[in-house]
Amino acid sequence: MKKSIALLWLLVFSMPLSSQTAPPATQLSEMKRLDYMVGQWKGTGWIKQAGRRENFAGTETIQSKLNGLALLVEGKFKAKGAGKDEEVVIHETLAVLSYDERAKMHRFRTYLANGITGDHEVKLIEGGWQWGFQFPAGAIRYVVKVDRDQWFETGEISQDGKTWRKFFEMTLNRVK
Repeated sequence: MKKSIALLWLLVFSMPLSSQTAPPATQLSEMKRLDYMVGQWKGTGWIKQAGRRENFAGTETIQSKLNGLALLVEGKFKAKGAGKDEEVVIHETLAVLSYDERAKMHRFRTYLANGITGDHEVKLIEGGWQWGFQFPAGAIRYVVKVDRDQWFETGEISQDGKTWRKFFEMTLNRVK
């Protein structure tokens, strides 16, 4: 038994540390198409929740990870609170944007501060990308457009998949 464990350890530690294979060129080239998103973005927007429109300000930080195989997306947005100088976090998110070689599509894995997570298909469109999801009463879609150093995003909701109503809009500017 001891010889078997020793042999196993010898095999494991004798493998080169660089034994990970290189990622497929397709993954890297597909993710390269989203390089323009990398940076820190800051701006304002509004969201309509429970019939009430709320203005907010905040940031999105996009970092390239794993030698370009994934983008880490971190967002934090605040609105005015009840007090004069009080700010309340109304939306905080962490997400990973990557290319799924098997499915031949970009994926957006989202994590919200309220515990909700999701795995969404991303469609690249002229000047940006779109993603969304279904829920029991309908669907939500987000469209992100980037023109040089300005990010414009809208969120829409539909109960029938045909008629869409905007509930979210945000404009961010690249700060670095």
